[in-house]
Amino acid sequence: MRVLPKPPSGSELRQVMVESQLWKAIFRHGYPDDPPNRALVIMSNVFLHLHPVKVKKHAAKFTWTYGLGGISFYLFLLLTVTGVYLMFFYTPSADLAYPSIKAINSEVTFGLLTRNMHRWAAHLMVITVCLHMIRVFYQGGYKPPREFNWMIGVLLLLATLLLSFTGYLLPWDQLAFWAITVGTNMAGYAPLVGYQAHTLLLGGTAVGPNALLRFYVLHVIFLPLLLGVGLAIHFWRVRKDGGISGPIPDILADLELERPEYWRKEPLDSTISG
Repeated sequence: MRVLPKPPSGSELRQVMVESQLWKAIFRHGYPDDPPNRALVIMSNVFLHLHPVKVKKHAAKFTWTYGLGGISFYLFLLLTVTGVYLMFFYTPSADLAYPSIKAINSEVTFGLLTRNMHRWAAHLMVITVCLHMIRVFYQGGYKPPREFNWMIGVLLLLATLLLSFTGYLLPWDQLAFWAITVGTNMAGYAPLVGYQAHTLLLGGTAVGPNALLRFYVLHVIFLPLLLGVGLAIHFWRVRKDGGISGPIPDILADLELERPEYWRKEPLDSTISG
């Protein structure tokens, strides 16, 4: 009687899979069960390396940040996905822009839902980015050593507002036409560069086909790329600056570590008496 070989157990199959060349090519480090291996896993992963290896206790508390930065980032991802879908059906032409919007609302599968998601996500992103800036300012996150990242955040806020502004003209209806007319006329009164900014946005002296094309290119190519690069730098600086700003003891510890020149070495009493 022939005896059949015993099938491999689950642990043996797992061992063979983990030791295979394909597995090692994808996962270059083992299970992160100790601090050095956790650090290697984070630093060698293209998606995780922007995050710190360790997170401070206050940073994990929801009521410290309310997740406003993360919510803003995920809204940007939602806007990217819905915007790419809408690009398949939108035509940036003065004659076809409004009819294509009507077709998206009535004929395209999930078109009305996608457009409403895109529109409301844009409004919510402006709100959450503003609240995030207020939170960071209120908690002193703009102070050394995080002043550079604060300036990056200000630029990201401006890019967010410009994204919302440039998307306003794309439906090419009466509301969008006159709103952009008022907005660009206001930009024309800016000191020194008002005329240049007005002409650059409109491609002429009035809202027309050139303005629609320029707003479309700014909205779907230039500003999203600028925002994406700025977000990468912003997340990287959060990690390099020791995580998000924390309560006063953590801020003083970070200040002593990162910027010794800002730290008062001598006792306060001796300074006053001297």
